[in-house]
Amino acid sequence: MSKAKLIEHLREHSVRTGDFVLKSGARSNWFIDSKQTICQPEGLLLVAEVALPLIPEDVNAIGGLTLGADPVAYGLAAVAATRGGRLRSFSIRKEAKDHGVEGRVAGALYPGDKVVITEDTVTRGASPLEAARVVRELGADPVMILVVVDRGGTCAKRATEEGMAFAALVTAPELGFDYQGA
Repeated sequence: MSKAKLIEHLREHSVRTGDFVLKSGARSNWFIDSKQTICQPEGLLLVAEVALPLIPEDVNAIGGLTLGADPVAYGLAAVAATRGGRLRSFSIRKEAKDHGVEGRVAGALYPGDKVVITEDTVTRGASPLEAARVVRELGADPVMILVVVDRGGTCAKRATEEGMAFAALVTAPELGFDYQGA
């Protein structure tokens, strides 16, 4: 039931049709800005209802590249906390800071953590795979990539090749579109 409501929310608030040029340069007749769902309270609660049961019990941190991962990671950690869960959240900056808290990570990620890498929408999966690389370099173990929307249909294979599970809460076909941009 929650997944059907999440799909409905995404269709109503996040999906746009028209003529779009994707980040890859490819053209598409549809675009999804899933933050329009994730950043609304009812949308975030639907994301949490579908996502939290998919996260392995031994995971203790969730995050990914800023900006796509931030609302998902922070929101899921907060909702999990209201249900007795203990997920710490973090962001990975696009570039390392050289002052204050140095490096690419902001938030609570520690060596040895079991980590879910998250993202709002993926096409090819480049962002979550980069995040997984950074997490490994910091001594943590990325065990899963969890995305709200899989637009491209190729991230699952790439995650498996990197030794991680993959979960998409919603796929392009479930929204009524073909996979694109892979």
